[in-house]
Amino acid sequence: MDTSLDAITGVKTILLTTYKRDGTAVPTAVSVAFDDGRAYFRTYDRAGKVKRLRRDPHVEVAPATLRGEATGPGAPARAVLLDSGPARVAARALARQHRVLHAVIVPLFHRLRGYRTLHYELLPE
Repeated sequence: MDTSLDAITGVKTILLTTYKRDGTAVPTAVSVAFDDGRAYFRTYDRAGKVKRLRRDPHVEVAPATLRGEATGPGAPARAVLLDSGPARVAARALARQHRVLHAVIVPLFHRLRGYRTLHYELLPE
């Protein structure tokens, strides 16, 4: 396994694998954006992956299709929850690289459903 995020650089969708308490892997396709060499993704506060990330921020990332099928090798990483300033940078990067989905649809959906949007940065391990 690679120890950097080179495997996902330049892709739009990754397979983010989080781990349950018993060690079971839970893969999820998520949109990713890059800004100044940093990788970001977003989710909402009630998603299952948030609970898993709170307990264990260690993940595996791999390039993937929109359907969540890995298209390349995985790499270990750590997902770090971002607060206000860095979260705005992540939100802008996602909106810039996924113009319709993350600039309009996802923020609107989260607002309508009453979700709190959370932004994470992926750091290589």
